[in-house]
Amino acid sequence: MFEKLGEVLRRTTDKIANALFLDKNLVDSIIRDLQRALIEADVNIALVKEISEKIRKTAFDERIKEIDKKEHIIKLLHDELLKMLGEEKPLSIEKENRIMLLGLYGAGKTTTIAKLGNYYAKRGHKVALLGLDVHRPAATDQLKQLAEKNKLTCFVNPKEKNPVKIWKEFEKKLKDYNLILIDTAGRHTLDKELIDEIKILNKEIKPTETILVIPADIGQSARKLSQEFKEALNITGVIITRMDSTAKGGGALTACAETNSGVYFITTGEKINDIDKFNPESFLSRLLGMGDLQSLIEKIKSATGESQEEALKKMQEQGKLSLEDVVEQVKSMNSIGGFDKIKSMIPGLGKAKIPDNLLENQQTKVAKWEHILKSMTKEEKENPEVIKKQTSRISRIAKGAGVHTSEIRALLKQHDLLNDMMKSQSEFDPSKGFSQRQMQKLAKKFGKKMRF
Repeated sequence: MFEKLGEVLRRTTDKIANALFLDKNLVDSIIRDLQRALIEADVNIALVKEISEKIRKTAFDERIKEIDKKEHIIKLLHDELLKMLGEEKPLSIEKENRIMLLGLYGAGKTTTIAKLGNYYAKRGHKVALLGLDVHRPAATDQLKQLAEKNKLTCFVNPKEKNPVKIWKEFEKKLKDYNLILIDTAGRHTLDKELIDEIKILNKEIKPTETILVIPADIGQSARKLSQEFKEALNITGVIITRMDSTAKGGGALTACAETNSGVYFITTGEKINDIDKFNPESFLSRLLGMGDLQSLIEKIKSATGESQEEALKKMQEQGKLSLEDVVEQVKSMNSIGGFDKIKSMIPGLGKAKIPDNLLENQQTKVAKWEHILKSMTKEEKENPEVIKKQTSRISRIAKGAGVHTSEIRALLKQHDLLNDMMKSQSEFDPSKGFSQRQMQKLAKKFGKKMRF
């Protein structure tokens, strides 16, 4: 959705940085490109005009030396875009959490609840989903199916049409869970009936958070909607859905920032892991092509869960991966969405041309690799070096698995790549943060090894 805006921003900063002089023609060209890209991303025209005027004023400010002026403009552009996106608002999870999601019809509340439930369950929380949407006929079935598919606990009563009674029915059982995610009814508009129902539920449930779910495709209308919900129902934050499928996402984000409605999460697809904490700095970093490794680490946590994460840490400490570990890691990456989803998060890979059918190819490859593992001995799986030393083993394994020897070699190459990455863990420690120099070094080291 923001690909074009990202390209223009990267091109703009390059133009400024490489210019010998900032003359009127260059400044006008930069501002024109920027205005067009921001308006296409549905950013408020008044905000676009404000940023344009600030850039123009700085470019022709005689008090600023020519050498410093370029840095001033780039920093100004960065700061203004960051201000436009709003401040980061992390969702605080305490010992007891009752989070109620609100929104109009079609906003995606039910699927968002499942994504949130999976997100926090993979981080060690005891999560329960509660269905209180008694008006939409398929709401309880949808919530139950999503919960079962993703191994989440769910409480629904499709026969009961009073949401307060459903809450009271399960209230005691819900005390066993530290995070309760509550699905509520939607309406076509924020009418009196919906307000009254939510106020009654508020009084009974006493939610720790009341979150408004807004679809990105409503664009700048999000301003009016978030303001109305804030005034009527005292919402504490926002989740923006469908950020992957509309050009109006910029309007929704900036509208929420203007009304001081902090965005907790954004969702970027249909898969259960397509949900990201909204961090304006990280979001802008990806737009500018600088990567966002912290978000990538968060995505890996969502795909693997705490137990697998602990196993991975153990492997890292030992400095050795088995072939079975390699296959599991590639499967985890596929569940995140494959290279296409994560390339913007890795410094240096943002501009890489990735084939459309890469994910499908990866899934086919993994299925073959799993078949290959069945033709290996325990020693070969745990210590692939023996296969490389005795190449006759490659022919034997290929014959047993019914595949070409090149498939065995591809698996061994993947093992070497992941092993190299793992050995570099101490140098690139996420907990200490990544400098631009480290990110460039990481991209240079592994970018050449990644063949699509």
